[in-house]
Amino acid sequence: MLSLNMMSTVGAILRVERHLNYNIVVNGFHQSCVQYLNQRWREKHGLTANPNAFGLLTNLPDYTFKDGKPTPLGIRQKGRLDKQRDYAAKVIKLVGEIDYAVERHAKMQEKEKQRRQQILDSKLKPKGDLLLQKQTGKIKN
Repeated sequence: MLSLNMMSTVGAILRVERHLNYNIVVNGFHQSCVQYLNQRWREKHGLTANPNAFGLLTNLPDYTFKDGKPTPLGIRQKGRLDKQRDYAAKVIKLVGEIDYAVERHAKMQEKEKQRRQQILDSKLKPKGDLLLQKQTGKIKN
């Protein structure tokens, strides 16, 4: 026979699976977890997986001064700004490297094309009497 506490835990888990109730009871304590959020719904609506990682409450200051003075940065706001600045610098560096590689590849292809054309031009030259006739302009086709 199941105890009352165990039955409430089983009932809570079944409610989570059926109706997406975010309250989970474990050993008589109510708990909620990010993994029980409906991730497909959040992704479909363009939201982040963790609602506490990004948003107005996270990114904006907690208060503003009426006279327009800038508010000091929050506890982790400077760290987030530095992290985003580092990401931007890394993206710019990598994009520059890719642009350089694309240009270098195009130049190498052009050089190879010129080299092949030079080889073809040097191979198919008239020789002997045909060369003398071509130089004097008397060649007949």
